Amino acid sequence: MPDRLVLRVARTLGFCFGVSRAVRMAEEAASAGGLVSTWGPLIHNRQVTDRLANMGVTIVAALPDCAPGQTVVLRSHGVPHSVVQGLSGAGCPVVDATCPYVARIHRLAEALEGEGRLLFILGEEAHPEVRGIAGYCRAPVIVRDAQALSAHLANGPDIRRIPCALLTQTTTPRALWESCAEILKKLCTNVKIVDTICNATLLRQEEAARLARTCDAMVVVGDRASANASKLAEICRTGCARVLQVERASDWPTGWLRDTKNVGLTAGTSTPPWAIEEVYQAMSEEIKGELLETPAKDEESGAAVSLPEPLPEPAPTQDAPIPQPSSEPAPVSDEAEPPDADAEESFEALLEKSLRPILSGDKVTGMVTAITPTEVHVDLGAKYAGYIPLTELSDDPDAKVEDMVKVGEPIDTFVVRVNDLDGVIALSKKRLDAVKGWDDVELAREDHKVMTGTVTEENKGGIVVTVRGVRVFVPASMTGLPKDTPMSTLLKQRVKVVVTEVNRARRRVVGSIRLAQNEERRSLADAVWGGIEVGKHYEGVVKSLTSFGCFVDIGGVDGMVHISELSWSRVKHPSEVVSVGDKLDVYVIGFDLEKKKISLGHKNPNENPWQRFIGVYREGDTANVRVVKLMNFGAFSEIIPGVDGLIHIGQIAEHRVNKPGDILAEGQRVDVKITAIDYDNKKVSLSIRALLEPEEPSEEDAALPDQVVASVGEPNIPSPAEESETTEADPEA
Repeated sequence: MPDRLVLRVARTLGFCFGVSRAVRMAEEAASAGGLVSTWGPLIHNRQVTDRLANMGVTIVAALPDCAPGQTVVLRSHGVPHSVVQGLSGAGCPVVDATCPYVARIHRLAEALEGEGRLLFILGEEAHPEVRGIAGYCRAPVIVRDAQALSAHLANGPDIRRIPCALLTQTTTPRALWESCAEILKKLCTNVKIVDTICNATLLRQEEAARLARTCDAMVVVGDRASANASKLAEICRTGCARVLQVERASDWPTGWLRDTKNVGLTAGTSTPPWAIEEVYQAMSEEIKGELLETPAKDEESGAAVSLPEPLPEPAPTQDAPIPQPSSEPAPVSDEAEPPDADAEESFEALLEKSLRPILSGDKVTGMVTAITPTEVHVDLGAKYAGYIPLTELSDDPDAKVEDMVKVGEPIDTFVVRVNDLDGVIALSKKRLDAVKGWDDVELAREDHKVMTGTVTEENKGGIVVTVRGVRVFVPASMTGLPKDTPMSTLLKQRVKVVVTEVNRARRRVVGSIRLAQNEERRSLADAVWGGIEVGKHYEGVVKSLTSFGCFVDIGGVDGMVHISELSWSRVKHPSEVVSVGDKLDVYVIGFDLEKKKISLGHKNPNENPWQRFIGVYREGDTANVRVVKLMNFGAFSEIIPGVDGLIHIGQIAEHRVNKPGDILAEGQRVDVKITAIDYDNKKVSLSIRALLEPEEPSEEDAALPDQVVASVGEPNIPSPAEESETTEADPEA
């Protein structure tokens, strides 16, 4: 043994909030009496399940094993939705001990699939938590690592164009999660990434990694069936050559601490406090045994031998041992001073000291128990009650309480003040958000990530956007507003920004709304080009008007709607039909992927006026029409909106007419006879004279050439040459 052994105990170890809650609920159910079972092991720790078995709690794994009236406690890992329905149908009361963080993933899975997304779940397929999440989906894809995800996406480009989302098992290592997220971002055109790693698990992993880098040996207490404990051991091995995972004191290998100078101790979230205590005592007994076996004096020289010190209590500046199960204190610095070893203390005394009170400035996790018009009540698992004034929930003035917190869900908060007199703890969520916000903003700048915030004020140089409690200045040129548009129009609006500069020392952050809009537009454009096809409908927004049509934004891409495609009626300018900013239902007529051009249509084929016309009128029918345009060779007249016919100059009256304006005027309504319908070219010939003459045509009429007639939409106006030919062919012209 070395002359002096330093023990560093992780500040966050053992039961997390969710596991502590599940064990408490199972014990309460057992104490209430009656037949009680858990659906599968409550947690992955045999000591806990053995203890529950001694209280009369059995384990069931199938509905036939459950009797009506038998209380079933759902394990902390969660179960598929079908299990909950089956137990309810079997008449079994259910105690839902699912970890609130896992229950949140269940809701996310349902919501994301409801959006029509293919759901990727990162985790071990056989793990009960992953099976539970998959039980809330119809057809999820479970992948265990980045290689499996890449292999699935390599099956074809069509898979990459499908809208998808990524969730993960709560105990997944952060590095693995980030690698899979990057793969989806690069290969898929429409992906939603939701980080579902548990904060408690993440804190333990981060602290274990720091301890492993400063110790020459690490001890991880946890059941080998526990995923979180096994991952802790894996993480420790990346920074420390000697790592031991033990489940209980009986597993402790005698002599393992020999030649060790610095040893770190941590435990998984499913490891109970008494298991950690037993392992600690085993370590202490080994040290005491070495002391008894070491001779008091050197037989040859007679000099006293320097004996190893007893296992000391970590100093306050170190990583403190075993925290309160319900709180998640912040990790501390890697630096630690040598402990004071003046006297040996029992583990019970050490444990008692570790259960420190909650102090101002701590970061803690609790459960929302109630929401009142003035505050949110939070259970911190401590002897004092916690509360968050509504003014301390968010900096967003338009944020709704019901959207930020819900009864029964966990919440991370910052301790503002502990009132020992009244027995209450004042908490703040927005202060914690602000502390985290700086880290998030710096990371967003490095990753060029788009963030969302609220415009809170305007100044002469631009606007201020509050993003996760951090003030981000956006210069006027970066607001994305059109020229001369008042910046005050953005006040209190939710906007997306790209962080371009962070100076933490000066507390200065600069961002750009315009860059965020460009980034979003590129992402939307990729989605449009990836799924475009002729006939596909989009809801677009009119961006600009020209004399020949309008440009419509269909989601990151502008398409052209020609004036002839805006309406079945005659349109002289697009402004008669649409305005900038109007929402328009359009469909794809054609597109060019190389030139990135799209032709759009807006006219509803079901409202084609020609179809309505031929459904009502036939050749020889009489109609009352409105003269819409006078030409040298005749008068165009509207039969029904969208369908015009031509009254040739020779068919206006029984006598010779020098020009149509001598007889007719624009806007005048007259009765005409439909003398010819050209179904192929959608043209109609009309005649006033035919109603004034006998039915038999005269020789003069028979000698007339084919008349120029109108079609659907714009009048078919002949060229000067055609007009001349028509005039010369008319004997009366």
